[in-house]
Amino acid sequence: MTADGVGPATEPSDAWLAERFLALWDGLAAIGHLPSGATERLPWTAEDRAARDWFADTATARGLTVETDRNGNLWAWWPGPGDAAIATGSHLDTVPGGGAWDGALGVVSGFLAIDLLRATGVAPTRPIVVVAWTEEEGARFGVATLGSRLATGVVDAASMRERVDAAGVTFASAVAALGIDPDAMGSDPGRLARLHAFVELHVEQGRALQPLGRALATGTGIDPHGRWRVVLEGSGDHAGTARLEDRHDPMLVLAALIKAARRAAARHGGVATVGRVIVQPNGSNVVPGQVLAWLDARALEEDTVRAIVATTRRSVERAGRSEGVRVTITEESWTPAIRFDPGLRARIEAILHDAGMPSVAVSTAAGHDAGVLDAHLPTAMLFVRNPTGISHAPAEGASIEDALIGVRALAAVLADLAAGP
Repeated sequence: MTADGVGPATEPSDAWLAERFLALWDGLAAIGHLPSGATERLPWTAEDRAARDWFADTATARGLTVETDRNGNLWAWWPGPGDAAIATGSHLDTVPGGGAWDGALGVVSGFLAIDLLRATGVAPTRPIVVVAWTEEEGARFGVATLGSRLATGVVDAASMRERVDAAGVTFASAVAALGIDPDAMGSDPGRLARLHAFVELHVEQGRALQPLGRALATGTGIDPHGRWRVVLEGSGDHAGTARLEDRHDPMLVLAALIKAARRAAARHGGVATVGRVIVQPNGSNVVPGQVLAWLDARALEEDTVRAIVATTRRSVERAGRSEGVRVTITEESWTPAIRFDPGLRARIEAILHDAGMPSVAVSTAAGHDAGVLDAHLPTAMLFVRNPTGISHAPAEGASIEDALIGVRALAAVLADLAAGP
């Protein structure tokens, strides 16, 4: 009899795995579910706290040791005799109005992979740990993959403490409300030294797999991308009494920013998006005094991303001079081109082939914690087919059948990596 009472150590059926998947999935998906069908779990909120409780309860029910590190990242340890652990997982936060699968699939699959290994009698010689990295989306305080960036020292914790969200709440007060000491946050080399490798499973963001008829992919790397904060400072005034020629309207420069970013992306062969805007004071009969906007730019090559931003900057600054609006553009985050560890990727591809789950290789333009950690330890990614190709919206997703393939693939990878050098 195995530890969870499923009987002799035999390969569990899909029905057994599906039942467990749905039990875990339904519990997490209910947190932050909106009537519109979207899922919204912004970091350091009541929904985030509920998701953290779900993580702790899920780990405790499996006899795993739960920890919250100094940066608010969550860890669930399955101890083994070795020192350096094999880590898996993803994140629990979402973008505003997002889908249920981004990040969550990787965390749920990590727990289920452990269930599967236990049911088949696997006794790892290295610890296995499921991680939920905090504020991966950067939807509240503007820095994506924040938990892993803090842990690796890429982001200075002191620079984060006074940063404010759209409601004016400081980062320091938001994290303190969830029991995290903002003064203790920062680089955590000792914890990273406990990891041998990190394998992140994620729902596909794009539609590469559906036309190929494949359910599974391995990641080759992450395309370079960055995020820039744009501050447009004009003069507030009355929408009815201020003459057009007397206005210094930052909304006109915002319009120039949006159009310039699209033109620059098309010209240089990348993508650029202005997806978040804060208008102050945001009144229908007011000429705004200030607009905050965020520019996201991505491409296959780093020079291309930089060219998109430089071209956009010139256009926006020209528009600012024309309208008497001050323009300030600041880089908030930058991810260089990432190429995942080739040895680890080759090993994973061989594991999947031998397990009868051959994968195809894809790169991604989406940022992930695996990309941040890549400079510090071997990392890899697995992607599960997303039939719609849509991400960061309610239509993202995967079939249960494909999700179970992902769990079995992850379990095979963890079993192999936790057993050998």
